[in-house]
Amino acid sequence: MALFSIENVRIAGVVSAVPSQIVNNLENGLFSTREEAEKFISITGIAEKRHADEGVCTSDLCIKAADDLLEKLDWPKDEIDILIMVTQTPDFPVPNTSIIVQDKLGLPKSTICFDVPLGCSGYVYGLSILSQFLQNGNLKKGLLLVGDTLSKQCSPQDKATYPLFGDAGSATALEYSAGSKMDFNLWSDGSGFGDIIVPEGGYRKPFSEESLILKEDKDGNKRAGINTYMNGTNVFSFGIGTVTQELKLFIEHFGIDKEQVKYFYFHQANRFMNDMIRKKIKLSPEQVPYSLDRYGNTSSATIPVTMTTQDSDLEDTEVIMCGFGVGLSIGIVRMNIGKGIINDLIEY
Repeated sequence: MALFSIENVRIAGVVSAVPSQIVNNLENGLFSTREEAEKFISITGIAEKRHADEGVCTSDLCIKAADDLLEKLDWPKDEIDILIMVTQTPDFPVPNTSIIVQDKLGLPKSTICFDVPLGCSGYVYGLSILSQFLQNGNLKKGLLLVGDTLSKQCSPQDKATYPLFGDAGSATALEYSAGSKMDFNLWSDGSGFGDIIVPEGGYRKPFSEESLILKEDKDGNKRAGINTYMNGTNVFSFGIGTVTQELKLFIEHFGIDKEQVKYFYFHQANRFMNDMIRKKIKLSPEQVPYSLDRYGNTSSATIPVTMTTQDSDLEDTEVIMCGFGVGLSIGIVRMNIGKGIINDLIEY
């Protein structure tokens, strides 16, 4: 069991950046009737989402968020010791996007930079990785940049993916802080790798002319080999089964009083599925906030996006975050958000 704690690290601030272009699922032209679109929205909860313009990458959204966050925190850029970029939609296959971002942000060349190519669980995994660099105090400050532009990866003729995924980037500032603590549960099962996958374009099945050909499945969805495929039935079963089980294990292992946890930030995958998880864990509706109605499923960015859409004061608040999906993988963290946190959402 990957259950562990990291001490002496706190979140100082979170800023999310979303594109200004709004795509409404009632008007996206994918559904044959308005009734079909309304049924999709009622089940998934996703009424609209944001799409990045052509030429705008995940890194652009994250840089916008990071610049805004550093300014609001009044953190000098030469004090950033480490930058980790969590994304499945990098600028290039090579080099790592984090190193490009380091230069564009004007961070010192001594800044440690590397990418983590994770999806839905990526925010929690990123927190665990970056925190381990800061916990002994030798490094003091770090940036976790997380996000994806999955609208560019989905086929506009695929009802299983295109209406779900939106684009967003986020920046989270972490710093050494004696006495702070985060509890984690990280989990993975590679036997389910095919349930959410872009099957072509890598080195297992390299890109070819055939990778661009749209093929129709039994449900009438059309996608090419370079588009995202998702087995919705398997992912749903994973969510209400394994994710719920790992959350219960996490709560029991760390002796958590659920009533003392103000918010459970779930990955914004599907309203119906998340509500089932909430009910199985026996949480109140007020404890589980949502952002998917306005921003859709933004992959690894859903947790910070949800945090930054809230108007409530998060200072001195105990929260649990749970990301789950592609891999298959799960990341869960419990922390107390201290005083002075920056929490904001901006448009690109």
